This record gives sequence, structure tokens and C-alpha cells, in this order.
Amino acid sequence: MNKKAYLSIEEIISLPTVSSTNISEDGKNVAFVKKTVNWKDNTYRNNLWIYDKDKGQSIPLTTGGLESTSPLWAPDSNEIAYLCSVGEDGHKKNQIFVTTKGGSGGVQITNEKEGVSKFKWEPTGKGFYYVAQSKEDVTIKKRNELYGDFQHIGNEYQNNCLYYIEKTIPQDSFEHEETFAEQLTDGKEFHIYDFDISSDGKKVVFTAAPSSNMQDYINIELYILDRLAGNLEKLNIDRLLGVNVCFSPDGNKICYSASTREKHHYKTYIQDRTLVIVDMNNGEDFLPISEIDSTVTPLRWTAKGILTKWQNKTSYVIGLLADNGTVEMLCDKDSFIMDASITRDGNHHSYSKAITNEIFEIYLDDNKITNENGFFEEKLKSNREIITWHSTDGFEIEGVLSTPVEFKANKKYPLLVVLHGGPAWASFPIFSDCFNEKYPIEQFIEKGFIVLEPNYRGSSGYGNEFLQANYRKLGMADYGDVIAGVDHLIDKGIADKDRVGVMGWSYGGYLSAFCSTTSNKFKAVSVGGAITNWSTYYANTDIPYFIKMHLGNDPWNDPEIYMKTSPMTYIKSACTPTLIQHGEKDVRIPTPNAYELYRGLRDMKVDTELIIFKGMAYSPDQPGMKVAIMKQNLMWFSHYILGESMKDLSVL
Repeated sequence: MNKKAYLSIEEIISLPTVSSTNISEDGKNVAFVKKTVNWKDNTYRNNLWIYDKDKGQSIPLTTGGLESTSPLWAPDSNEIAYLCSVGEDGHKKNQIFVTTKGGSGGVQITNEKEGVSKFKWEPTGKGFYYVAQSKEDVTIKKRNELYGDFQHIGNEYQNNCLYYIEKTIPQDSFEHEETFAEQLTDGKEFHIYDFDISSDGKKVVFTAAPSSNMQDYINIELYILDRLAGNLEKLNIDRLLGVNVCFSPDGNKICYSASTREKHHYKTYIQDRTLVIVDMNNGEDFLPISEIDSTVTPLRWTAKGILTKWQNKTSYVIGLLADNGTVEMLCDKDSFIMDASITRDGNHHSYSKAITNEIFEIYLDDNKITNENGFFEEKLKSNREIITWHSTDGFEIEGVLSTPVEFKANKKYPLLVVLHGGPAWASFPIFSDCFNEKYPIEQFIEKGFIVLEPNYRGSSGYGNEFLQANYRKLGMADYGDVIAGVDHLIDKGIADKDRVGVMGWSYGGYLSAFCSTTSNKFKAVSVGGAITNWSTYYANTDIPYFIKMHLGNDPWNDPEIYMKTSPMTYIKSACTPTLIQHGEKDVRIPTPNAYELYRGLRDMKVDTELIIFKGMAYSPDQPGMKVAIMKQNLMWFSHYILGESMKDLSVL
């Protein structure tokens, strides 16, 4: 009999992911997206599947190399629309397609040059509202033809606009790039994020920022468009708005998420949000729901209440929020719900859910209708559990501890710490490549490590006080939480104090960089896509407001806080071998952060390697690149902590 083994890196990346579930209004069919890997061309494939309740089986609706996502059933449950990526290689864009449940091919509806980002059926099913980029400015086009292509930074944006198109249009129109869509907003004054349509089809509510510049993301406003009358109204709401918004079934109320905002006080941008109901006739009302944290999202308003999703520590759950503020839970409290849908009458729902130690499955009315976890039947799998400890100042901290199948409580294991990004995010005890796409936890476990993923202060899901406890203390208070977690495992006798490593990407990479330059507790560090100098980051990132939210000012008016919280400030004390990985095209955390740390460590004679992934932005979009990132980390920690011979990181 063959001995069971843990999943290889390639097998981990090959795990299918099911998501984007959408239930038909009759409650008999569920459409969802299955993401798979095609190693031959080093790509991911997203195809649509449909589950038929009467037949009790799922069948693929789209196959092959066409990317198909975002399924939406028609109001009559007979047709299904979705986004499909079409066009020439290298220039493919998402367009709306429609087919019947048993159809073999979809009919293309839109032909937007830059593609469709979001769409919804018109309530009677005769057409679609959708969001797409505004048309290219004719004046700018002529200017570029005369003088060459350039951009006036801070003044030129192509914003998302709202369009409407009838379902039936002449198909030969695409050959001439004609468009039969009605443009409902001009894209000059705002950039649309989300929208909903009243049940009578007369009004559209949407959230929009002043521009597509990410700097404007914190200035989202709420608008109502009366399509027939041609009237556009901006609601006067002095709160920090979330993106999602929905109409009540009667069209007289609107639900959105928001938090209180104080002008010129950046800390107020880091706080819990609650759901707010706007009565179009009587003003607005807060719905104080104590169980719901800052990640609350209204998904759909049904006859039985508002389908709402929120985070509670290491869980993501859904429930129906009634008018009186009570919540009817629609899943187990320990669930992780990726997405969910519900019928307009509130009687049937579907969702994509993972539970501890498992990958995602699709559920219809709480009954599992897929079997993606069957992949593990002949494999070993690490065990994940939630543990707690207290930081130096008494804060209770949670984390996810992964251990081998035959874990021995009286044995000291080499320990690796994996730090999540955010900081307003968290680590979860589920088995998902979606949330841990850079670090091969299963291979670490197979090598003999145990792995700790701390939910340090500033993580989401733990309440307002915890969320704000990092304000102007980045790299200090949260670093203390991480160190306290390491000491907790050492004190329990299950971690070897002389064999500890740390790694993270984005904000997790920032904390790892802080460990690299300020601590001698770790034997090896991996810094991925990280901030290493807040002043450098402030001048180069597309979201400078993020830094003000957490440090309270800009580097010109408060250079001390920027110096105090930057890993580069402490570069002279660096002594730990450090692997640096970064995406070449990352605009969120540009590469100067990586080069600065690399040059500093080199000058300090610290073992360091810098890997720049060509064409990669914030995250890899090729499975092969994920393999490279994971293998490099496995080699790095195996060498510096386990003493294995060092292989060439560029060859793998």
C-alpha cells in the first residue's frame, strides 16, 4: 500500500475553487464558477457550471479557453447571463452573454471597448444595466495623435459609467463596432462602483467616488438616478460609505454600509461600519447590530429581510436582517462564506462555503451540492486550530496554528510565522489557495515545521477597539503581538526557540521587514511585496490616504512617525538572512520599497536575495509564477532553519 503524502505545491495550486454562486428565482437551479488550472498554457480557467435541483447534478455550461464569470439568472429563471472574455489575444475584454439553461452557446450582448465590470438584469428581463469605462475623450485622443501619448496626473481619468442595453440586438453590429447601449452617466463627475435597480425599473441607486483615482475611494457618495425623468440626485450623507448598496422590494428604501466620519481626523476612517437604512420619505435610520463588524456588506433586500454578510473573528457568515434589527442566521457560526445569493422572496439561498481544514463547496438551502474536497481522500492534510495568547500590554490575540497529522505535544518543532496583509484582514483556519497563494504551508508541515498565522491588532473581525489599536503604532504594537505569539508556543514547549522564521506579503511583508531589521529572534525572513520605508511608499503608492489613516499625517508634517515606524530606519541592526520577492508592476506597493531594503541589507553584509517577478502586479495571475514564489520560500527556510543545501533560487 502506498503511503499517503501531503499535497505538492503543484497539487495545491491545482485545487479547484468554486465561487460566484447565483440561485434562480424559482430556487431550482444554482449557477457557479469553477476555477481550474491549465498547466499547458500556464493559465487559470474560469467556467460556468449549473446545478439542477430536480436532476441532482451539476453540468458545465461553458468549457474550453473562454473565461466565463459572474453568472446571473434572468427574473423568469429561464435564461442566464454571464461575463465572457472575448477579443484578440492580449486584448480580451469581458462582455455580457446570454444563454438558456441547456444552451450550448451564449449570445453576445455588449461590445464595450474596455469591457464590462458589473451588470444586472432589468427587473422584467428585457435588458441589462451595466458598468463600463467611459468612452475615450476625443480631445485627448487628438492631442496624443499630434504630440504623443502622455497623461496630466491628477487631472485625466476614465471613470466607470452606467449604461443600459436591450437584450436583443443585431449581432452583425459588432463587426462595425456599433453600440446600441444607452449611456446614463457621462463619467465626468464620478466613478461608479456598485448599483441596484428599483423593482419597477424606474430608478437606479449607485455608489460613486469623484474619480477612478484610488485616492478618492474614501470619498464615495450615494446617488439616485430616475432614468425616465432624467433626474440625478446626490444624497447628502456625511459618513464614510462602503461600496455595496441595495433597494428595498418596494423601492422606497435604500440600504448601505457606513461609519461615522470626522473631518481631519484620520483615525475615524479605521472603524466599524454598520448598516444604514435610508427612507426616501422619512430620512434615515441606523440599524445597530452588535454581531456585525466592519466588514458588513448588504447583498440583497428580499421580502423577508436584507441578506447580509459580515466577519466575526475567523468566520465570515450570512444572515437575514429584519426590519426590527434581529438577524436570522443562514449558516453555521464557524463558516467562511465567500459569496451568497438569495431569491427575491427570501425562501431559497445559495452560497460558497469553507469550513475548518476544507476548501470551498457550493450549498443550496444549506445542502452541499459539490464535492471538491474529494481531492483530499488519498492525501495527508495539516490540522488547523484557533489558539489565543496575550500580548505584552494584555491584548488578547488569536491566531491559526497548523500542525502535522501526527503532532506530538511534547516535541519542539521548528516554527514558521506567516503574517497576513491588510492590516484590516485576517488569517482563517480554512484550506484555500485564494488567501494563501505565496506560502506552501503543507510543504512546510511535511518538512517538519509548525506554522502560526497571528491575527495581530489591526486585524478585521475583532471589533472597533482592536481595529484601531494599531493607530500610529505600526510595526511596534502589532510586532509585539507577533513576538508574544512566538513566545507563547516556545513556553508551551512545542516550538524550538532556535529555529524560528517569519514571512508575509504586503502589510505582512512590512511586518516581516520590521522583523528583519529590528530583531535577532528569527533565523530567516521572507519579505513579499512589502512597504519598507513609509516616506518612499507615500510618494509612490496609488493609495497615500491609507498611510494617513494609520499614521495620522503625511511625511512632510510628521517625519518622526514615518521614521519611527519604517523598517529602513533600523537597517544598521539587521542581521537575519532575508529573501525579498516583489511584483514588477505592483502600483499599490511599487518596487522602490524592495530595492531600498535589498540595497540596505547588502550594505550591512546580511545574506539577502531579491527576486522581481516580471509582469506581476500585486499578486501572480499565472499558476507557474505561484509555484516559483512558493518553491523559493520553501528552499529559503529549509536552508536557513533546517540546514538543507541551498539551491539556485532562479532555477528551482
